[in-house]
Amino acid sequence: MPREPTRTARLEARIAPDVLTMLKRAAELQGRSVSDFVVAAAQEMAHRTIEEASIIRLSVEDQRRFAESILNPEPLTPSMERAVARYRGLTESTA
Repeated sequence: MPREPTRTARLEARIAPDVLTMLKRAAELQGRSVSDFVVAAAQEMAHRTIEEASIIRLSVEDQRRFAESILNPEPLTPSMERAVARYRGLTESTA
């Protein structure tokens, strides 16, 4: 059975009485304490926010162009060829 992590940090917030009433009711509906309800809701929203920030959304046209550039890349310019050669020289000498 997984152990519940030790809670050592504290979070405080001042809220309007009507918000507290709503939180109490929602916590009651889920059979949780207000504290547990608020922590779970904040954790869920934080996870969702971080996840959304990590996702790159492209239009259908941009998706097509992205895939096309991966499947059929432009030829390397002479300076890019030199950079690749320098990189290979550095990485092959240390391997």
